[in-house]
Amino acid sequence: MTTTGDFYYLDPTTISPASKPFSKVDGGASSYTLTPRRRSVTNFRDCLSLNPSSQRGSFGTDIDIAGFAAYHFPAQEKLFTSDAAIRQGYYAEVESLLRSKLGPRVARVVIFDHTIRRHDPAAPRQPVRQVHVDQTPRAAEARVRRHVKLNSEEGYATLLGRRYQIVNVWRPIGHAAQDFPLAVVDWRTTSEEQDLVKVDLLYPVRNREEGGEDDDDDDRGKEALPDQSKGASTEGYEVKGETYGVVPSERHKFYYVKDMTPDEVMLIKCFDSWGEGRPGGKKGVADYTPHTAFVDPATPEEAKPRESIEVRCLVFYDE
Repeated sequence: MTTTGDFYYLDPTTISPASKPFSKVDGGASSYTLTPRRRSVTNFRDCLSLNPSSQRGSFGTDIDIAGFAAYHFPAQEKLFTSDAAIRQGYYAEVESLLRSKLGPRVARVVIFDHTIRRHDPAAPRQPVRQVHVDQTPRAAEARVRRHVKLNSEEGYATLLGRRYQIVNVWRPIGHAAQDFPLAVVDWRTTSEEQDLVKVDLLYPVRNREEGGEDDDDDDRGKEALPDQSKGASTEGYEVKGETYGVVPSERHKFYYVKDMTPDEVMLIKCFDSWGEGRPGGKKGVADYTPHTAFVDPATPEEAKPRESIEVRCLVFYDE
């Protein structure tokens, strides 16, 4: 089953050769504009019914094939209204999911961020209607150094010399995600050299007290609506990450899980040190996953506004 949608890409003609493009994490503005393309989107819901014993090595349930995977995996946490409940309860559920689906060589999971998105003008985080990749390789290594505290450069060299990933664990909240569903692009239909553009990710500057509520190492729960009066000005913002914007390509193949429910979850690979094309990478191993929200023309008028949670995780292997 397929549908169609307008997908918004970074317009390469609006990038200045004199400066690196940027985007504000709170949705306030970016230094470039977007350009739409009409694309078909294939529903891969049937993959969720695969027997667990056949999930590894199968499209749609093995994250290494196309860069994404979806599963029926109900959570004990249902409301997602308490930040403490998310951190103390749901994070453990996410780690259990990752260990069960990514294989026995997972040695450690470090959850460093979560975001709740609501299609609501009053919400600080909205569904993102831009095809993008959450992390560049440089940003992935920076995340390791920021969130895993080691005493020596030798320790980081050892850790970074083994396989590690950044995986985004995405789940609808409360009701099926008919409104602004999530679409992912098969990694095998992309080209890092031709399709991806490095973009600085800007966060609002906050007063900080190390170890306290404003600890610089923790951005969770600090979302706020952007000051629209600032427009594209970078005053009051700082670079704290690097993402990939994606430019249009006819090669891209889009997929989604139609009417994805809160009992279902999608894994989105943001980075893999074993990804094909990385130094020491493995042929055929997906490296990243472009993704975006989109408007499905088949969405019923009475559909509830989308609510979702995404949890970003560092996954370390003993190989």
